[in-house]
Amino acid sequence: MVRRVVAVPAKATVLDACEFFVLYKFLAFPVVDEQRRVVGIIDANLFAEEILEAGDTEDGSRSSDTVPVGPEFFEALGFRLEQIRGASAWRAFRFRFPWLLVTVTGGTVSALLAGFFEATLAGSLIIAFFLTMVLGLNESVSMQTMSVTIHALRSTSVTWDWLASAFRRELATALLLGVCCGFVVCVIAWAWRHDLRAATVIGGSIALSLVTAAAFGLAVPSLLHRLKLDPKIAAGPVTLVLADFIALAIYFTSASLVLK
Repeated sequence: MVRRVVAVPAKATVLDACEFFVLYKFLAFPVVDEQRRVVGIIDANLFAEEILEAGDTEDGSRSSDTVPVGPEFFEALGFRLEQIRGASAWRAFRFRFPWLLVTVTGGTVSALLAGFFEATLAGSLIIAFFLTMVLGLNESVSMQTMSVTIHALRSTSVTWDWLASAFRRELATALLLGVCCGFVVCVIAWAWRHDLRAATVIGGSIALSLVTAAAFGLAVPSLLHRLKLDPKIAAGPVTLVLADFIALAIYFTSASLVLK
């Protein structure tokens, strides 16, 4: 009999519970009140979901029932946590490598696309300097939209009315994000290089590409859900590849047309 049971207090925060899992390496903990009476449990298999949903609550406090948490973070990367927990190196490789090939393929296609605009890059180095920022912003927006969409798909079915409403909401948000981010980056580029045309190309490309990134972040998981596929597994790699490719196409095309 274990007399000193490791338990999480009912008043603990999400961060407190996270520290328990990291410190003790247990798969579950009882949740106890001040009198050490069990009022619920915390399950490690559902832990990541609670972290995502904690931002929707004011104080991240636990309820007296079982606390739902889950591995969506790993699923967004292309595999389930259960598939690699305790697996051999070869088994983990087989689950992870195919999704990395998707990223490699997307990167190769993007490199070939950049090759078509080699003269544009050579003629305006500032375009190359801000390339990483453009891709980073697009991936952030696409992943944010994808996470919100996957969360919504748990409790709704994909209909044209729902899709139209979600598109209007997400695209409006992405437009505001794109305009603000594009303006800030445009000012930075102009202040640094004093090249107004190049700064305008960079800022405008960011504004437009963030809208397309949000569209992919919503469309890809919705389509996979409609086809009765698991959007949490395939949406992440596919969404990022599409968002990067379209962002580069917009970026380089705008630069070639304006900076001739």
